[in-house]
Amino acid sequence: MRRVGEVYIAETAVVTADVTLGRGVSVWFGVAIRGDVAPITVGEFTNIQDNAVVHCDHGFPNVIEPEVVVGHSAVLHGLRVATGTLVGIGAKLLGGTEVGEECLIAAGAVLPPGMRVPPRSVVMGMPAKVVRAATAEEIGRTKAINLRYRELARRYADGEIAWPYGRGTSPT
Repeated sequence: MRRVGEVYIAETAVVTADVTLGRGVSVWFGVAIRGDVAPITVGEFTNIQDNAVVHCDHGFPNVIEPEVVVGHSAVLHGLRVATGTLVGIGAKLLGGTEVGEECLIAAGAVLPPGMRVPPRSVVMGMPAKVVRAATAEEIGRTKAINLRYRELARRYADGEIAWPYGRGTSPT
């Protein structure tokens, strides 16, 4: 994990072209963030976990607001993910999607092009549908995950956790 100012980027992550990363963002192993067809903005204290992809449609910026949790292998190809939202493992947000504040996008959900998700919604399925309102407990769990990832990024950046084989070891 390397520290770039107040941003933490894993050694195997790729961040390229017109990308703005806010303070405290963490970009984990295998992530690709490509701002090559339009700008991408990632708000402060957002974490983008292993193997996720952030891209966008040509000429349509993608904005991920502060304190978003992006699960492993998620694909964010939409317009906006609002503050405090959790995008579950393997979820796919297709072109033109907009997700409101403090939403929970279930693992594996596929948001079809142009879908608009109201704030504090739980979204599931393929194609995805809003199934109910998010509870205070669920929103709190997203905040707790975000705080754990902030601490984990700090530990990697400070060398407490070594990459790739653990503290002071190698494969040979």
